[in-house]
Amino acid sequence: MIRLMTAKDIPAGMRLKEAAVWNQTTRDWANLLAIEPQGCWVYEADGVIAGSTTAVLYGQDLAWIGMVLVLPEYRGQGIARRLMQHALRYLDERGVRCVKLDATDMGKPLYEQLGFVDEAVIERWAVISDVQDAEEPETGTERLADTVAIAERDRAAFGADRSRLLQRLLEVFPHDAVRLPGGYVMGRPGSNAHFIGPCVADDPRAARRLIAHVLERHAGTPLFWDLLPNNEEAAALARSLGFEPRRKLWRMLRTSAECPSGNVQQVFAAAGFEYG
Repeated sequence: MIRLMTAKDIPAGMRLKEAAVWNQTTRDWANLLAIEPQGCWVYEADGVIAGSTTAVLYGQDLAWIGMVLVLPEYRGQGIARRLMQHALRYLDERGVRCVKLDATDMGKPLYEQLGFVDEAVIERWAVISDVQDAEEPETGTERLADTVAIAERDRAAFGADRSRLLQRLLEVFPHDAVRLPGGYVMGRPGSNAHFIGPCVADDPRAARRLIAHVLERHAGTPLFWDLLPNNEEAAALARSLGFEPRRKLWRMLRTSAECPSGNVQQVFAAAGFEYG
């Protein structure tokens, strides 16, 4: 049975993500429920929450599917397919024009069967921060007070209005959120590593100064950074700061989609596999 997820289901959501060794925390689940309460679902079988999926809407231009998880002992029973079909019907009813997701190797064949095609590669890079690697960690940055100042830049880079997401991340995780005249960065805790992103910047120098702020705050801490290798300057910056690629996923979109266009050269860090 598929039903809406509620806050009471967060412990079950954590069991799902732990079985997959993902990085989300209870606050990440709570954020998804707060941003899109009608777009979070679980699959219940024999009284057990065996699967989940989420869909975050960025207006009618774009929706992002994430958290497609099934407990290992329930895999192979079509649960992920039913959850995905349910999510896609919901998005079609809402009139969403474009649907995207970041696919693991395990999930990719299912998404292809449901009409998704490859758009790009997205990679997760990792490092244990060494503050000595950070250049000018605080110089020129200022605390991000609200999302109004970054909304236009973010939409131009990402291609859709994700102001609700940015506002929620700022409210819950304010300490890593800083800006420059040339961009902004956010960050949040994870169960395995601190996550850097999203980060949008006009050029690599601005991005370096922004990400240096996060490195300085979390010296000695494992860090994850999701980036699109199509932005070669983002990959070069990550490598120069000691990051190394750890995982590769596939950014996919529905073949029938009328997808908004952004500017990948200004996207230096993604918001996370569940957000785009």
